[in-house]
Amino acid sequence: MSDERPTIRPVTMSRLVELTYGCEDEYKSTAELADILDVNHRRARETILEATRISLLLESEDGDEFTYTTTGIGKSFLDAIRAENWKKVSSILAARSPHYGAFIQALEEVGYADLDTLLEHLEETQEFAPYSFNQTGIEIVGDWAERLGTVQRNAFSGEYYLSNEAKIPSNFHFILLDTYDNLEQTAGINLRQRYLSIPRLREEICERIGCQRRDFDEAVLKLCQQNVGKLELSGAPMDTAAKDATLGIKKIELADEGSLITTSQSTQRVMAGVELYGKKYYYLAVHDRDITFEQETH
Repeated sequence: MSDERPTIRPVTMSRLVELTYGCEDEYKSTAELADILDVNHRRARETILEATRISLLLESEDGDEFTYTTTGIGKSFLDAIRAENWKKVSSILAARSPHYGAFIQALEEVGYADLDTLLEHLEETQEFAPYSFNQTGIEIVGDWAERLGTVQRNAFSGEYYLSNEAKIPSNFHFILLDTYDNLEQTAGINLRQRYLSIPRLREEICERIGCQRRDFDEAVLKLCQQNVGKLELSGAPMDTAAKDATLGIKKIELADEGSLITTSQSTQRVMAGVELYGKKYYYLAVHDRDITFEQETH
């Protein structure tokens, strides 16, 4: 490839999907792919080069121009997208993209870290690799990983951590009480709060145990139902600060675009509470610390 470079190009997940699908059945020129993506030639070229580097596309010389078609790896990538098998999509990218793979490996090694810490770790561990990392590159692969559900990012602190379907531990109730105490103390000795933000509890506990946000929600609802009178869920006014976040929660889903396979991406800054019997709750209060937690066994 004539335009190789050590850093990753700024390419979104949806662009990778659209591009790989655009030449699934035949070779396409850069101009044709630019039309499919509805971008200019330079932007199309940038996306093509990154997709080619990670083996989603194959480059072929046709006269005085290059054309591209989807590889076998690219077809597996599309099959996983169609099935909304985000875990498989992530594994393909981890194997083929040196930047994405190094990012995931770094989190496996450090547990959780903010952007600066990750960059320092990658610069040290990848010192002799042919690829280099910068903050923008980490944000790009971090965006891919967040949308695929492999990684979550604390919406308040900005720290990245792996979230590979970790099971809710049997001592979840003790972890919740400990996190509750820590957050309560941050308000100051004269400002202790009985009712604490569920979104903040969620972000702290998910980072601590590496679980998915939806699994935290299920666990905290189960815990409250098992300890009625000891734990209390509370609603909130529409303008409550409990709904605010520093960073957005990134999601991805398969979009219905007629004949075009693409993905719909969203970044939501308003944090969700938990919902029980059709009512939403944003605060949790602990009235009695003698609580128990029982999980269903299968």
